[in-house]
Amino acid sequence: MEVFSNIALGFGVAATFQNILYCALGALLGTVVGVLPGIGPVTTVAMLLPISFTLEPTSALIMMAGIYYGAQYGGSTTAILINIPGEASSVITSLDGHKMARMGRAGPALGIAALGSFFAGCVATFVVSFGAPPLARMALQFGPAEYFSLMLCGLIAAIVLARGSIIKAIAMVVLGLLFGLAGSDVNSGIRRFTFGFQGLADGIEFVALSMAVYGIAEVAINLERKAGDVGVVGQVGRVFPSWADIRHCIPSVLRGTSLGSVLGVLPGGGALLASFAAYTLEKKVASHPRTFGEGDIRGVAAPESANNAGAQTSFIPMLTLGIPSNPTMALMIGALMVHGITPGPRVMTDRPDLFWGVVASMWIGNLMLVVLNLPMIGLWIRLVRMPYRMMFPAIVGFCCIGTYTINSNVTDVAVMAFFVVFGYLCLKLDCEPAPLILGFVLGPMMEEYLRRALLISRGDPMVFLSSPISVGFLVASALLLLVVAMPMIRARREEALAE
Repeated sequence: MEVFSNIALGFGVAATFQNILYCALGALLGTVVGVLPGIGPVTTVAMLLPISFTLEPTSALIMMAGIYYGAQYGGSTTAILINIPGEASSVITSLDGHKMARMGRAGPALGIAALGSFFAGCVATFVVSFGAPPLARMALQFGPAEYFSLMLCGLIAAIVLARGSIIKAIAMVVLGLLFGLAGSDVNSGIRRFTFGFQGLADGIEFVALSMAVYGIAEVAINLERKAGDVGVVGQVGRVFPSWADIRHCIPSVLRGTSLGSVLGVLPGGGALLASFAAYTLEKKVASHPRTFGEGDIRGVAAPESANNAGAQTSFIPMLTLGIPSNPTMALMIGALMVHGITPGPRVMTDRPDLFWGVVASMWIGNLMLVVLNLPMIGLWIRLVRMPYRMMFPAIVGFCCIGTYTINSNVTDVAVMAFFVVFGYLCLKLDCEPAPLILGFVLGPMMEEYLRRALLISRGDPMVFLSSPISVGFLVASALLLLVVAMPMIRARREEALAE
């Protein structure tokens, strides 16, 4: 079967000494940033973007992928042991995981989290292997109109699934689109949105924006939050769960894996949405739902399986369609484009070593993460006690050096400084930066496909309704908007009736 021969090709690429080294480095860094609250994979990938540009594209993507799914593992360790989720997707794990730890069952909680994540990661990688090729073949049939409608649908989905205010999410997407249009027009060469600055002639540097928002502004916000007392549990005990625990958790792991594999593909979904959805589903189908929140091991198994499955399958739209499903995928798209690789359906045919090498590295990385997480629990506990303020100067220095070395341009550092202030203000106003990054990455591509479609149709906007695929994406976009609008309409109607 062609898929298995492609997987064999991927293992031939991923199993080289260089790529195994970068996979291990990514998995280790991912675990560390998952353990340390407030940093996260997006910040780490943003800070490592300048280094990734010096690597071979496959090695760079393997390392960044390891950081992303490794953070899902690391976040559960501190969530269970000290009730401090290292990752947002591990918040739900702490509800039952830390209760288990306080009951003297920290070992089984950590064990089932690692085993569930490992199983979900392996299964989700099979989903990527078998689901991505047909999706890429279908995407080869897309024209400019279909791509524009797809990207529009992706942005609207990101708005719907964003946390917090919908109005703020829309504003951040629009700002991201506008920032992405700054620079010289591709067709006419006319400069726009440069405000007379020569340094903006080539547009806003992606690394400067991403490092500013995720590398400095978000870390500065975290410095303002007072860390609570770290109550480390006593003895961890036997890490491997009993067979009774495993049998009890098998249905939860299977449901979490299935749900996470589906939700990971959605724009704005990924690990966070998957973990919360899996926990909610378990409470609804469980025979004794009242035990959830009181130390039920299923409350650890389901969200941990779901968030790791979601992290793996979020690579499908990024690699096959060129659509980022979350900010980390947006950063990876930016890294590939700097290497001269346009993410999309042709990656699989033009660069099969890249695509299948990354897929095969996920199996290797998941195995490494099991080895990293369970035997090194004591080290992770000591690491989380490191004062957060000690890391901030190093992060700022690394971001400034990395931004400057991309183009050896001081203007990029000035642009980063501007977006640090901008990002800080946005975060203080509870404006999520993820829609901004997605809009910034997709904006130039949306403009290009829009202009191509209108050029082919001689300016007729009905070209977007001439294809069933394009119509399907536009209908999906309209339905998503209705999902957002209905609660607001209902609330206003209730207010009017009350008056």
